[in-house]
Amino acid sequence: MLRLLCVLLAILLSPEVLADNGALSAITVTTAADGSQQYSVTLQVLALMTALSFIPAMVIMMTSFTRIIVVLAILRQAIGLQQSPSNQVLIGITLFLTFFIMAPVFKNINDTAIQPYLAEDISPVQALDAAIVPIKAFMLHQTRTKDLDTFAQIAGLEVAAQPQDYPITVVIPAFITSELKTAFQIGFMLFIPFLIIDLVVASVLMAMGMMMLSPMIISLPFKLMMFVLVDGWILVMGTLATSYGVGT
Repeated sequence: MLRLLCVLLAILLSPEVLADNGALSAITVTTAADGSQQYSVTLQVLALMTALSFIPAMVIMMTSFTRIIVVLAILRQAIGLQQSPSNQVLIGITLFLTFFIMAPVFKNINDTAIQPYLAEDISPVQALDAAIVPIKAFMLHQTRTKDLDTFAQIAGLEVAAQPQDYPITVVIPAFITSELKTAFQIGFMLFIPFLIIDLVVASVLMAMGMMMLSPMIISLPFKLMMFVLVDGWILVMGTLATSYGVGT
């Protein structure tokens, strides 16, 4: 991911982009009459910094990050823990699990785009086009055809015969929508066993006449014990990884 950001920066600051051909340049070099040179910063620096602020969000939404963080948040809610694990811990787990799942895609980007660009075998624009191919293939593999067709119709495009024919501007929102749906489906399955424990504890307390005692106080230790006994973390992590085809 860091190398992909470096490629994007190299493209924005490449000689082709910074050439004085009527386009905005990051640094304008003016030669004075005495032979000295003066440098002036133009609006391209502002455009570059604005683009950098959007790159992390774009990279996160085009990977497995969305599905993982939603599932982990639902899992924490199902167990009944409000602040444990903390948001920082959940985000850290999600980031490293994302790196693990996306490792083949990043390796493909490195082999087909970054290394040829660093070797000056391809231009920056060609490197960017080559880097988009594996990312787009990954997203299409996880995106439902119905979502692709829906966003294509919203964009006023004809329904394509093959998903690969859709532009990246259609693939990204369709991928995000599919990821959210899949995350909620996994979260629903995770919620069921914890919900059963809550129902059993609430029924027992009602039968004992202890209606003033909150069922959450009693059910929380049982849910934690069940989650630990079944090795819940490895089951959740393994399910999320295999849902992307890792290890299959």
